[in-house]
Amino acid sequence: MIDIFVDNNTKEDLADLSEIVRRAAIAALNAEGIIFPLEISILFVGDEEMAELSRDFRGVFATTDVLSFPQQTPADIRKLNEAANAGENQNAVPLGDVVIAIDTARHQAEEYGHSIQREVAFLAVHSVLHLLGYDHKNDEDDSQMNLKQEQILEKIGLGR
Repeated sequence: MIDIFVDNNTKEDLADLSEIVRRAAIAALNAEGIIFPLEISILFVGDEEMAELSRDFRGVFATTDVLSFPQQTPADIRKLNEAANAGENQNAVPLGDVVIAIDTARHQAEEYGHSIQREVAFLAVHSVLHLLGYDHKNDEDDSQMNLKQEQILEKIGLGR
């Protein structure tokens, strides 16, 4: 059982984008073979709120497109998946939280010449991969993560 909770701290109606990020997150989990029951919370915010979160959690008072807050280590995730694979009954565990800055996402979609739907799906996939332990601190990890993101987005019809 995968529960993706999407909330909206903006005054906009983002129901259509909420469904897209939900689909993208599930696609990323499926692509990584995650089968244990889990929960992910995704929150849409404006740029001002994102800058405050960035300041509070990264020490940088500037907006960013997305923040990920993992609640499990990669080792924990492997153990949970192995237990689920062995048929052990498990309660849903919180995988983590994701915050998406919708204003920045719109700006980036325009800058990159694609739809806002693709941009928020990309941010959701990117964040879920972070929750699973992926990173992009060096060129090799960045290339691997970019390839995975594009493969997942292709599967849900939002590739380049």
